[in-house]
Amino acid sequence: MKLIVGLGNPGSQYEKTRHNAGFLAIDRLARRHLHGVTPKGKFSGVVIEGPIRNERCVLLKPTTYMNKSGQSVAEALGFYKLRVEEDVLVLVDDIALPSGQIRLRPGGGAGGHNGLSDIQRALGSDAYPRCRIGIDAKPPFMDQADYVLGKFSPEQWSALEPALERACDAAETFVAEGLQTAMNRYNSKPSSSSESNPPAA
Repeated sequence: MKLIVGLGNPGSQYEKTRHNAGFLAIDRLARRHLHGVTPKGKFSGVVIEGPIRNERCVLLKPTTYMNKSGQSVAEALGFYKLRVEEDVLVLVDDIALPSGQIRLRPGGGAGGHNGLSDIQRALGSDAYPRCRIGIDAKPPFMDQADYVLGKFSPEQWSALEPALERACDAAETFVAEGLQTAMNRYNSKPSSSSESNPPAA
């Protein structure tokens, strides 16, 4: 069993904001594989469960708001008795990456991200796999919170669409073949010829 977590904030006012890139990726992964499965309220979040690449998977969107994401992740991990280093992947926005890029890592610091900081607090470790989805660095004149809670620009959205597809591809590879294979395959910069799947509407 694998637990795939997308980070974001609940509520219509946060839809398609930069901080909700993880939610957007989880929604897309659910549409690919678990279309028609009814989401359930569980683990202080929204859960969709079913098979991906012949592996039982739980897709989790914490509804605790970003800075308390660890509560939801810890509840799910404790219930399923999963191994953090092998069975969990967190999909998260990252201002250190340009829009259009993703990067998988087996662990590491939070980089100032409140969601990752709270997961580290709840788990007592930063050794959990994550897939970072680039949202561009904030402009110098903007407050970081205002930037990440703002909507994607049209140019950023155009770059984000294929990045979300790659994040879903990477999550599928993580589920079926493990983190190292996913890192080897998806940590290189994408080229126009490497995008085999068209962006979903």
